Amino acid sequence: MLRNKYLTFILFFIITFSSSLIGGLATVSFKEPWYSTLIKPSFNPPDWVFGPVWTILYLMMTIAIWMYWHSKNKNMNTVYIYFIHLVFNSAWSIVFFVYHNIFLALVVLLILISLILVLIVRFRRVKKMSSYLMVPYLLWTIFALILNVSILILN
Repeated sequence: MLRNKYLTFILFFIITFSSSLIGGLATVSFKEPWYSTLIKPSFNPPDWVFGPVWTILYLMMTIAIWMYWHSKNKNMNTVYIYFIHLVFNSAWSIVFFVYHNIFLALVVLLILISLILVLIVRFRRVKKMSSYLMVPYLLWTIFALILNVSILILN
């Protein structure tokens, strides 16, 4: 197993931010003109907020899995769950922005939130700081769920 702290951080960074890249490309390529035509709730943040927030959250996720990886009692199943959760993270952007399927995007978010909760619990058993680093991501994803439900209702 990889033990070099610098190498593993770089690998987890690349893997985690690949999810960001996939979601970002899907969003940028297919967002308009469809997204502009949707009725959005009054609490929908301006577009410029999403980039910085997601960048910070992806960095926190990277640090969380990296710290977990270097813990004595890590469980590889938790690492696999982390990778699976990244697939659902990217899938939301594809389902919502590429396929314009608001309802299915809601289902993807529910699965994603469930996986984040599982990760928080599993991280907490081994490395509490890793679980704490995932909480802002959970809260933002719950906010995304509320936005998704609101857009579904309004449209």
